[in-house]
Amino acid sequence: MNGSSGTKDRGSIVAGVLALVIMLGAGIGLTVFVKVYDLHMQKIPIYPPGNRQVSAIPTETEHWKQLGADRISSAEIVETLGTENYLSRDYVRKDSEGTKAPSIVEFHAAYYTGMIDTVPHVPERCFVGGGLQQSSSSRVIELELDTSSWAPDPSVPEELGGLEGAIYTTRLSNNSAWTDAPGRRVRLPRGVTPDSGIKMRCSEFFLSEGRKIYAGYFFIANGGTRANADEVRALAFNLSDDYAYYLKVQINSVTADSFEEFAEQSASLLSDIIGEVMRCTPDWIEVQEGRYPPESQNE
Repeated sequence: MNGSSGTKDRGSIVAGVLALVIMLGAGIGLTVFVKVYDLHMQKIPIYPPGNRQVSAIPTETEHWKQLGADRISSAEIVETLGTENYLSRDYVRKDSEGTKAPSIVEFHAAYYTGMIDTVPHVPERCFVGGGLQQSSSSRVIELELDTSSWAPDPSVPEELGGLEGAIYTTRLSNNSAWTDAPGRRVRLPRGVTPDSGIKMRCSEFFLSEGRKIYAGYFFIANGGTRANADEVRALAFNLSDDYAYYLKVQINSVTADSFEEFAEQSASLLSDIIGEVMRCTPDWIEVQEGRYPPESQNE
């Protein structure tokens, strides 16, 4: 069964001792250690209910609507990306349509699971590798989301929130034109609360003729979030967990004039779709409680 991801201290101690055992080359000792501490060295793929794809995220929300068609990548790009469960879609803010400077963002998401070998594709690597120049060091920005529909989930045992506090839920739109589950409540990741929202790593890059593109990303992994590509694998590969997944969420904008405007655009879109994004990941509380996936109940 799956252990609680909230036990960070225990996980750190176990990881440290395990590293020592490996360095000492104690093959038999390692086997005993793994059994005693119920460690899971091999990770099992896990998918959201119905294997819901990220392309199911609504094309229209209260404040945004799709612009053009979803971008379908070539087989070569998909191979490089490392997953076929991805989405690249442009959104335009409704109240800016028809103006001289409409607010447009690109939303990208990609889901990975199991023994994840792919190095996360992030703008600091991919954009620079593609020839763009980064203006300065990346910065982590806490997005100011609309939390008016958020509420603590009283059904979640306190220990499953771990050191990051209560687990919150958000309510999906009541408009059936914008979701196939109107009014449903969906759990948010650990640590995402009205007092501590989603943190996104943001960068500014130069395009031609003095134009700029802003890019920001974060990861949802095994029920938590990270804004650092080097930390997401450690979160997804918690040795106490049977399963491993992560979802990269990235937003790009060529219509923002500053980090502040880019953060506001990103927060506005994510406020509308964060519940729908979470529907494209396993509910980690259900995993921790042994209720999901269904086959875990037979172990």
